[in-house]
Amino acid sequence: MLSVLDHTNGLCLIPKICKSCRTKKIEIEKQSKKPTLVDLFCGSGGMSLGFTQAGFRTIFANDIEPSCIETYLYNHPEVEPDRVFLGDIQDFSETVSSYTLSESVDIVIGGPPCQGFSNANQQRMIDDPRNRLYKEFVNVVATIRPSFFVMENVIGMKNIAEQIIGDFENIGYKVSFEVLNAVNFGVPQQRKRIIFIGNKIDVDNEVIFKKIHKKNRLIDMKSLKDAISDLPALKALNIKNATNHESKEHGYFITPMTNYLENSYLSNINSSQTPQFIYNHKARYNNERDIEIFSRLHQGDKSDDPKIADIMPYTNRTDIFKDKYYKLIYNQPCKTITAHMKFDCNMYIHPTQARGLTPREAARVQSYPDDYYFKGSYTKTYMQIGNSVPPLMAKCIASEIINYLQVKKEDEQLIFPLSSK
Repeated sequence: MLSVLDHTNGLCLIPKICKSCRTKKIEIEKQSKKPTLVDLFCGSGGMSLGFTQAGFRTIFANDIEPSCIETYLYNHPEVEPDRVFLGDIQDFSETVSSYTLSESVDIVIGGPPCQGFSNANQQRMIDDPRNRLYKEFVNVVATIRPSFFVMENVIGMKNIAEQIIGDFENIGYKVSFEVLNAVNFGVPQQRKRIIFIGNKIDVDNEVIFKKIHKKNRLIDMKSLKDAISDLPALKALNIKNATNHESKEHGYFITPMTNYLENSYLSNINSSQTPQFIYNHKARYNNERDIEIFSRLHQGDKSDDPKIADIMPYTNRTDIFKDKYYKLIYNQPCKTITAHMKFDCNMYIHPTQARGLTPREAARVQSYPDDYYFKGSYTKTYMQIGNSVPPLMAKCIASEIINYLQVKKEDEQLIFPLSSK
């Protein structure tokens, strides 16, 4: 029997926790000539993953949430652990160059937390103290002077886009932005986000967006069914305060993959590899009333459906809670996965099972590969997934930008040939 730590013929079943494998990966990355990346507000690492898949090398990542850093460190063995920084961005924004250990930075990416951009009142958004975080993003870019930056956020940020563009222009960057939908990148989810692309090497950002759109026209739309139909059927957990409970009926944090049915979408996110394990596929607790509501609803039904009128809570506030419950539609893209799932999944009811989506199902919808394990408490896994940039979307954006950086490096070698020796 092959040990999981047996490296005979180059095999290792658990490379992400194998010290030898991680050390080798880090050394290979350090020796590579890949464009370098700094990821601010990295979360669980979805944006880093997409850029890594496109050919970038991460030399620094930061987030303030411990569970995000724990997940990031586990799933990015190619990044040196002492380059993954837990803490407030204010603590290092002025001295970030010391953390990148004098390496030149080709691109800074990130999505500053977005609570302050959800209100339509422009002046209120500008004054919101939470918006200091995007200012810190600007400060880091001003300090380390990357060739490019990519900043992602909710579409509410569009209301102050001109101010943001002005802030970056003041430090010498040409900036363009567009609202992009993840569904157009082959992600089975309606997820609109604003993307700012900036550079200081005289590249036309609008051309980059046009190339992204041209590629996207060749991508088929994917459905929720494409993402989750092969995962084991589960029942909602009916035991209160038992988030650590595991069983075949309610699911496991880690279990062997037994019924993987590859399709074009799963092949894409898993890089044509067959996953050996299922991670984070565990149903959450629901009371009997909610389970009954889940059972009665048909795909596409929501809180105002007459089939649940007799047991529907919040009947005096139907105008506010009309989307409190929603049963997802299998053959369509999923609705936007959000961090609200950490509270409940009543707006994300499985199309054919009387329960909400599991963290693994949400991660599949977000285009994370199956070997991406989310660490931290059970509810924190939903938060990490809901706040993520879909890796597939990030990869598509990165694949266009990296072309300009490779040309830039070739030009530099022609001008300074001795520097590469």
